[in-house]
Amino acid sequence: MKHVIIGTAGHVDHGKTLLIKALTGIDTDRLQEEKKRGITIELGFAHLDFDDGTQAGIVDVPGHEKFIKNMLAGAGGIDLAMLVVAADEGFMPQTVEHLGILTLLGIKDGLVVITKADMVDPEWLEMMHEEIAQRVEGTFLEGKPIHTVSAYTGQGIPELKEDLHQLVLRAREKNLRVPFRLPVDRVFSVDGFGTVVTGTLIEGAMREGDLAQLAPSGAETRVRNLQVHGKDVETAYAGQRVAVNLAGLKKTDVQRGDAVVKPDSVRISLMLDVRLQNLRHSQRVILNDSQVHLYHGAAVLLAKIVLLDRDSLNPGESCFAQLRLTEPIASKNGDRFVIRFLSPLETIGGGTILDDAPVRHRRNVPAVLEALKIRESGSSGDRVVQVTAEFGTALPDGGKLAGKLGMDITELEEELRELVSVGRLVEPLPNRFAAAEVMDGVRDSCRTLLGDYHKKNPLHAGMKAAELRQKLFKAMDQTTADALLNQLCEEGSIRRVADRYALAEFFVHFTKKQSAIKQRLLESYYKADIEPATTEEIMAQFAPNEKADAKQVLDSVLTAGELVMLAPQICYHEKTYQRVCGVVAQHFAEHETITLAELRDALGTSRKYALAILEYLDRTHVTKKEGDFRRLGNPQFLKENQP
Repeated sequence: MKHVIIGTAGHVDHGKTLLIKALTGIDTDRLQEEKKRGITIELGFAHLDFDDGTQAGIVDVPGHEKFIKNMLAGAGGIDLAMLVVAADEGFMPQTVEHLGILTLLGIKDGLVVITKADMVDPEWLEMMHEEIAQRVEGTFLEGKPIHTVSAYTGQGIPELKEDLHQLVLRAREKNLRVPFRLPVDRVFSVDGFGTVVTGTLIEGAMREGDLAQLAPSGAETRVRNLQVHGKDVETAYAGQRVAVNLAGLKKTDVQRGDAVVKPDSVRISLMLDVRLQNLRHSQRVILNDSQVHLYHGAAVLLAKIVLLDRDSLNPGESCFAQLRLTEPIASKNGDRFVIRFLSPLETIGGGTILDDAPVRHRRNVPAVLEALKIRESGSSGDRVVQVTAEFGTALPDGGKLAGKLGMDITELEEELRELVSVGRLVEPLPNRFAAAEVMDGVRDSCRTLLGDYHKKNPLHAGMKAAELRQKLFKAMDQTTADALLNQLCEEGSIRRVADRYALAEFFVHFTKKQSAIKQRLLESYYKADIEPATTEEIMAQFAPNEKADAKQVLDSVLTAGELVMLAPQICYHEKTYQRVCGVVAQHFAEHETITLAELRDALGTSRKYALAILEYLDRTHVTKKEGDFRRLGNPQFLKENQP
């Protein structure tokens, strides 16, 4: 599923917060001081829901010049920009600065909104429209829609919302194949939970229970709880605003500007090699050895600029440079950044990180400049990706790739690490790789198969794993096939439901009548525990006009794993089955074999039900029958059902 962040930008008091409230019904000014002063100091967040079920997050960033630091913290995760200009004032200094920052951060799409339309006459609005069109020439907003709205009267709000919907639909999806990374823009404590951080997840997928690391400190932690828009979730995806409860850390251990990352997925450095751009509207020339504020994610650091091929950088120009920092930074190649002068504080430029952990360079060295050109073009990894793609879904290991490429394995390992970190390769199994383009093909084929299945079987929770593996991968071994499917699950394209797979966005929808039947059906099996009536007897409890729906509902809950069919006439509630598995696991933890009589006595049931359980465990390869005994056939069963 696509997760998109829309960011507002514009001068103070131009109506950004009221506009968001008109679009979403949510007031993003949460601080008492903001209520009193009528301006946005901290970042505010809302979610915009569309009629087709699509949802986008909205970041309301501060407009006042003194709060530009907070604006930069929020801008890092933005996919689409909504530049807000008040009809009664037009372009102002912070409007220009915000537009420059959004450009430096690589944002490619968006629109302009003229607010407070109710405060001026139509002729003025027409003139304002023309002026704005001229002011955005040469930027990513050139030629983009310009909407005229009033948050007070509602004028233009429906049309703006529809245009935003179209932007969201065509927005590029974030890369979910890279290790998760969450720049921290707020830290606080919650009684009974401990330390909580918030931010925009800019890469990957973060799951409840994941091990994590705080960068740049290196402190180890675990994701205890996740929330998106105030609701608990098991998984958060890149492009979502996230609150994370971190285990084992005090509030004082974390600060704004840190990042919560997958362990060992980012490098820590005091230097960065970059492509540096001086804004075209900048009033400053950037000189070699200039001291600046560096804004990266939510972090603000002091840096010295070393221009590698010149003594000065004029407005509108770019060059290779090395940034030397006073504090360590956790970054990745390809990250965007912004720089501001120390005094006076004004945005002058920014750019892209080309090497996140370089050695110290001397200036005007041709070999250094040539190496940076290669890094910038990406050609150093192109051949590795190309050769990996030739293997398709065979998942070659580092040794096979090194032999094919004629590269030293140690050198290749570093290249592979880099390509995985930026999402050009994936690693579904340890030291086995697939090209991103190959995974795109697998994803599209898989989603087509599952989409067709859902249309034909709308009450089934999904397609059986074995059936999907056979249709998607044919003769591939199960370990590799499962690894590829798990990769798609981690990316949020599909999800696992019991022994089946479904599209991530697919859920079974019951009618009101079917929902009531489902509740009665599950309650019957739950109350019956380990000695339920036969399926035929339970279905006989439903009235004649409920029979057809009851059969469909029974089929649906079986596919979802809410009921487990041990034999054609014997089903267990999933909780009953879990308890039975616990008893079996406890027995195997103490004995090498189990007999029918031993299981019957352990459960306190009859031979009929004990036999149905054992035969089901045989069919699912949990146990192996040897005469009158059964041995454990799947050691993982003990781990999954620990007493």
